Amino acid sequence: MTATTDAYAARYFETGTLEDIPSGHFIDGAEYPSVEGGMMEIADPGLGRVFTAVSAGDAADVDRAVRSAAWAFDEWRRMPAFQRGRILGAMATKIRENRDLLAVLEVLNVGKTLAEATAKVETAARTFEYYAGVCDKLQGDSLPIGFEQIGFSMLEPVGVVAQIIPWNYPMSTFARGVAPALAAGCCVVAKPAETTPHTALIFARLLVEAGLPPGVCNVVLGEGASVGAALSAHPDVAHVTFTGSPVTGTRVMQAAADHFASVTMELGGKSPVIALADCDIAKTADGVIGAIFENAGQICSAGSRLVVERAIHADLVAAVVDRARAITVGHGLRGNRMGAINSRRQMDRILEFIDTARAGGDRILCGGEAVADPKGGDGWFVAPTVIDDLPPDSPCVQEEIFGPVLSVQVVDGPADALRAANGTRYGLMAGIYTRDVSAALAIARDLKCGQVTINDYWGGGVEVPFGGVGHSGFGREKGLVALLSYLRTKSIVARVPASLS
Repeated sequence: MTATTDAYAARYFETGTLEDIPSGHFIDGAEYPSVEGGMMEIADPGLGRVFTAVSAGDAADVDRAVRSAAWAFDEWRRMPAFQRGRILGAMATKIRENRDLLAVLEVLNVGKTLAEATAKVETAARTFEYYAGVCDKLQGDSLPIGFEQIGFSMLEPVGVVAQIIPWNYPMSTFARGVAPALAAGCCVVAKPAETTPHTALIFARLLVEAGLPPGVCNVVLGEGASVGAALSAHPDVAHVTFTGSPVTGTRVMQAAADHFASVTMELGGKSPVIALADCDIAKTADGVIGAIFENAGQICSAGSRLVVERAIHADLVAAVVDRARAITVGHGLRGNRMGAINSRRQMDRILEFIDTARAGGDRILCGGEAVADPKGGDGWFVAPTVIDDLPPDSPCVQEEIFGPVLSVQVVDGPADALRAANGTRYGLMAGIYTRDVSAALAIARDLKCGQVTINDYWGGGVEVPFGGVGHSGFGREKGLVALLSYLRTKSIVARVPASLS
């Protein structure tokens, strides 16, 4: 039985830290310091101060982890598939048993609210549960090549895979990459973002407790320029799954190309929420609020653009602004509806976008400034912000702000809405709100993005493939299609006699 989140929160605010949280790399089933002894400080975004430190690795630590994974690969790929499934299923149970600690650490690492973090614990558990059921159902095909030949294909794991995990959703992104990789029979070296290391370390430990052989899943801590670059370039890494910015994604692809590793890229987004004139105003406003202000807007697939028909523009935007102003902002362990920005650097970047819009004469209807937690601390917070009636070339329309900023675009009719929605270089996700199912499906068909939801922006789950087009990347995570990144097809053909004499 774990301590309650209230007990963890009380202990944290009393002592300024939490005891017995992991701090070293997790390699070959155990925790290790960096080869060179490097350390890096970890800050709580909600208080704006350091609360612990962890190991800071480099290429030597990466090499140690990759060699451990390569050594473990032969055992793991030979393990009966149903046994792999049992281990992943046990992992789902372990995650749920440690829900409170994982949720609190996610708040302290990321800055999100406890409610958001707790929901992501369940998302991670459900992801391992889903792929546990897939392990013994991966099979090839028979090939119709003639009476005197027998042909078939078989699926094989690609080998050691790298998972480069972003700071905004450490738990769920770890699970959606690691779980299908393990289900396919691959071994993993994961690199969490430098600001959010703790839940990845705990997940790796829990996997071993669930029965995973040592070395099958390793975690190396450190900055992207050292650990991420070394991992992408390592010649024994067969595949890299990366979530992050397009700029860094380009570097990862270039490094992987040198040794012909395949890649999955989940990059930025500037996703539209399309509101047609016949939509339910109240439900659409609720959907818009959730799409942009969850996790303080720090989501690749956030609905950061409201594309609204002119006939309902005033009413819908008024409803959104009323809801935005009612959102309480503060530390994620204090019961607020919106938490912190992950770093001071990110907060400054968000405010720069807002200041540029203000200087250009754009109408900021609410928010537009940094705010403080009324209960104290020097945390990094930006008020929920709505900027109205922006032109298509506005930086707030074209660029990923990655914060609680909603950019409103006014359009004249569904065709104009489609043009506006497709009017950026990104193509990750889109939402449509309308009572006209035919119109929604026609727009969904023609949207240039990887996922579309109708009348429920965050609809779906682990079963639904996720990924983008254009500058939002390529490849798919979640669902059965995610397994294709971690499997290769081998074809086998045998000649047989036409008859037995």
